Amino acid sequence: MERTHKPAHLTEARRLLVIPARRNSTRLRDKLLLRETGRSLLQHTFEAAQQSRSADAVVIAVDDSEVEREALRFGANVVMTSPDCPSGTDRVAAVVIEPIQAEGGVRLPPDGFLAALRRRCTEVGALLVFDEVLTGFGRTGHLFAAQHWGVAPDLLVLAKALGGGMPLGAFIGTADVMATLSHDPPLAHVTTFGGHPVSCAAGLAALKVMLRDDLPARAARVGDAWRNDLATDVGGVLRAVRGRGLLIGLELETPEATRRFAHHCFANGLILNWTLHRDTVVRLAPPLTIEPAEVEHATAVLRDGLRRC
Repeated sequence: MERTHKPAHLTEARRLLVIPARRNSTRLRDKLLLRETGRSLLQHTFEAAQQSRSADAVVIAVDDSEVEREALRFGANVVMTSPDCPSGTDRVAAVVIEPIQAEGGVRLPPDGFLAALRRRCTEVGALLVFDEVLTGFGRTGHLFAAQHWGVAPDLLVLAKALGGGMPLGAFIGTADVMATLSHDPPLAHVTTFGGHPVSCAAGLAALKVMLRDDLPARAARVGDAWRNDLATDVGGVLRAVRGRGLLIGLELETPEATRRFAHHCFANGLILNWTLHRDTVVRLAPPLTIEPAEVEHATAVLRDGLRRC
């Protein structure tokens, strides 16, 4: 990753906007963001971004009509950080966002949204952080979902598939951003189990297999065909089918229909559930090695469930 900008002048309290924010596993990331930018006031928008049905993301209302317009197209609530920060420009420390929202309902950004966000972060000296905990490592048809739009973040947050089944998380950044962890005090980022050798060995082995067998390309091929097949069932209780690669979202008419559908599938040997923060969307995220016969069986169960809802 190449360094894309330098932080703006850092003399007063700043704000951090998180899209969407998480209540756990944020302290180390936030420490890095604050050190790099010198902007010391955090604003986590957990309630608006994660629990409101009407808000799939919350984006700062900046003096940039393109970003604001794309945010609205993305289904986002556009909000100000505070009354004393009406433009939300040089007070923003960082924007943290999933390139494809997962638990928010498998939502893809409109073309141009991430590029516009990248430009705006660069202009105001804010860091752009991509959360690819769920979308990373081939899930969407590229090694990382951001590659679909050719946008590079300043920090990349990883976990889940990173460990190849073992507990492992990481964040990756440009050299000068990561260098902020080398002082005040040095090695402030270390943890008791950080870099555990067994988890790291499992993660490395999984990555080698993924690259050797080109599993991201397989996910793109299998997932796109599956998504197109399921899209023929749109109508009635099924309102939309969307996603990339083997991250597919089925949007149903009501939360009640979604629950009935999920329970039917479970009773017939297909384990799935609605997304955590969008109770009308069922997420399909099978192993990247799923076989054609398994896709065929799952499709039959899904279609039977849709008929019965």
